[in-house]
Amino acid sequence: MKFLHISDLHIGKRLNEFSMMEDQVHILDQIQKIARKEQADGVIIAGDIYDKPIPSAEAVKVFDQFLTGLADHHIKVFAVSGNHDSAERIAFGAQLMSSRDVWLSPVYDGTAAKIMLEDEYGELCIYLLPFLKPAVVRHILEREQEADADVQLPESYHEAVKTAVERMEIDRGRRNILVAHQFVTGAGRCDSEDLSVGGIDRVDAEVFDAFDYVALGHIHSPQCVKRETVRYCGTPLKYSFSEAEQVKSAVVVDCREKGVVCIHTVPLVPLHDLRKIRGTYLEVTARDFYQEKDREDYVQVTLTDEEDVPDGLAKLRIIYPNLMQLLYDNSRTKQNRLVEMAECTEQKSEMELFAEFYELQNNQPMSREQADFVRHLIESARQQ
Repeated sequence: MKFLHISDLHIGKRLNEFSMMEDQVHILDQIQKIARKEQADGVIIAGDIYDKPIPSAEAVKVFDQFLTGLADHHIKVFAVSGNHDSAERIAFGAQLMSSRDVWLSPVYDGTAAKIMLEDEYGELCIYLLPFLKPAVVRHILEREQEADADVQLPESYHEAVKTAVERMEIDRGRRNILVAHQFVTGAGRCDSEDLSVGGIDRVDAEVFDAFDYVALGHIHSPQCVKRETVRYCGTPLKYSFSEAEQVKSAVVVDCREKGVVCIHTVPLVPLHDLRKIRGTYLEVTARDFYQEKDREDYVQVTLTDEEDVPDGLAKLRIIYPNLMQLLYDNSRTKQNRLVEMAECTEQKSEMELFAEFYELQNNQPMSREQADFVRHLIESARQQ
C-alpha cells in the first residue's frame, strides 16, 4: 500500500506581507499529479493545514478543491490538525467525508481515530493523532480520575503523547502507521516555525516504537529522527529564508509486508522560488548578474555597501518585483549586532547559554538527560 506524505501546508499564509495563495494552489495541484503518477492509495497530511485557526474563505475553498480532486481520483486522505489549526474546524464534517475515504482527525477525547485498511499483505492500521498539549490530555484524565485514583496526569508534551499512544492498544503484529504533529527531540528547526520557550514541547522518538512508519508534521525541514521511518516531510513551499537552500519534496511511503517500508522522495517545483541575493548595489543591479535568473522569484537582498542606498527598496523592486527583504551587511550593522548580542547574552541564564552553545556545536538540541546533567552541574558549581 502506497502513501504520499505531506504536511504544513499553511494555506492562507502571508510571507513578508506577500500572499502565498497562488503558490499554494500551484503546489497542491502538483501534489495531486504526483499522487496519481505514483499510483498512491492515499495522501497523508500531518497537520497545519491552514496558517490560522480561523482560515479565510479563500483558504477553505483551496483546501476543499484539493480534497475533492483527490477523492474524485479515488485517492484516500488521512489528515490531522496541527498547532496552527482549530481542531474543531478540521473535524467538522469528518464523519460525512469519511464516506468518500477522506479521514480527518476528530477533536481528541482520549482515543485517536483508527482506520483499518487491507491489501495483499494483510491489515494495515492508520492512527490519526491531532496536535496535543498536556492540558488537553490532563483534562480528559482528570474526569477519569474520579473512577481511578491511580491515573497519572501528564505534565509534559512527552508524557501527554506517550499517554495517548499507550491508549491506542496497538497490535504490533499488524502494520501500523501514525500521523502526528509534534516536535520530536533531535529534529532541527527553521525560522518559520513557532518555538516553545526552553523546548518544553519535545517528545522523545521512543514513544513511536510500535509504529512501522510515523508521518510527522510541525518541523518545516525534511528530515528523519532516530530512524528512517520516523520522518518529517517538511513544508511543500519555502516559508522562510532559512529554508532558501532546501529542496522541498513529497515523501512516497510504500508499505509492503510487516517490517518492510520503502521510502523515496519526489521534488516539488514552486511557482516562484525563494532565494537570497548578496552584493553591492551596483553588483546586484548589473544585467549580467540577474539576466539568467527568474526575476519573479521571492528574494532577500543583502547589500554590502557602507552607505544606505536612498529609496533602495523601491529601486530594487524595478528589477526584482517580488523583493521581500532588504538588508545591509556592513561595518555599521555588524557593530549593532555585536551590541545586541552582548545585551541579549546578559539577560540569559547559564542554562540557556550552554544550551545555545551545545546546539551550535552539535546541530541539535540537548536531550532531556543531557539537560538534567548540565543543570545539576550548574547547581553544584553555584553551591561551591
